[in-house]
Amino acid sequence: MNIRIGKASYWHVHAWDYTRQAQDHHDTEIAAVWDEQSERGKQAAEELGVPFYETLSEMLARPDVDAVIVDAPSNMHKEVIIAAARAGKHIFTEKVIAPTLREVHEIVDEVAKNGVKFTVSLPRLNDGYTLAIQDVLSQGLLGDVTYVRVRLSHNGAIAGWLPEHFYDLEQCGGGALIDLGCHPMYLTRLFLGQEVTGVSANFGYVTGKEVEDNAVVTLFTGSGAIGVVEAGFVNSHSPFTVEVHGTEGTLLYGTPENKLLLRSNLAADKGGDWTELAVPDNRESAFDQWVRHIQNDTSATDNVQTAVELTRLMEAANASAKEGRVIRLQEPGR
Repeated sequence: MNIRIGKASYWHVHAWDYTRQAQDHHDTEIAAVWDEQSERGKQAAEELGVPFYETLSEMLARPDVDAVIVDAPSNMHKEVIIAAARAGKHIFTEKVIAPTLREVHEIVDEVAKNGVKFTVSLPRLNDGYTLAIQDVLSQGLLGDVTYVRVRLSHNGAIAGWLPEHFYDLEQCGGGALIDLGCHPMYLTRLFLGQEVTGVSANFGYVTGKEVEDNAVVTLFTGSGAIGVVEAGFVNSHSPFTVEVHGTEGTLLYGTPENKLLLRSNLAADKGGDWTELAVPDNRESAFDQWVRHIQNDTSATDNVQTAVELTRLMEAANASAKEGRVIRLQEPGR
């Protein structure tokens, strides 16, 4: 089954990465391009040797386009994804689904109504270290999880390589947190393994941009376990870091080497020393999973649920930073 894909915008920094994934997959091809910026879209279409369409509706009307990859500005996701769903096109999108939970529910409802296959790119869910950490947690080797910290940061705002439109609040819905911080957010929520009841966020504006370039978010739970999410655009040598602490042990990854270390009272040595754990290979990418769902007529249920929860936490974090208070997720509308 050859799946012909329309590329909906090259706005996002990873747009060409997803294009290459489509080119490399033996069952997919890029068949058309639309972009809200005509010049950018025309250049991409010319490079790819496919037609460019000035309007999204024209591209979606093509019977030989089966699916779309959405890399449009975040504030356009609702418009683009709903249009694609109504046109009967399967949809793969960059995170976040949309900046607000209300928009996300509208999108997910429309996707379900039209029976198309929908997958969100949450790539670190598929990485080997995530799979290994989940395995340790499933064995109960940490006891009750009490604290999770995940940090991801780069120097994009101080080294000048991040696209200027990534600092546009209207287009992006935020800065370092909603871009890079998405990954620590969904991982922290996953490793906590329980409902988040409150969110507190603090933003920094080191380079004076319209959006934050330095962010920390604290997630609270009913059990007393705490999650800490860190993200930034202003750090030159900050390793991707995961810490998971529990009543019986601790897991560390990326401190700073890409090694997974465990010390547990429930291990054979009763917590006598740090043990390096094997990290398995990554499982298939979100893009490959999407293709498989199309081919097998299955649904990315867990992926979409994780993406919906991601927007819920992101929206609460933005509200917390703006209002200077803890956002309780039991509040109306949360």
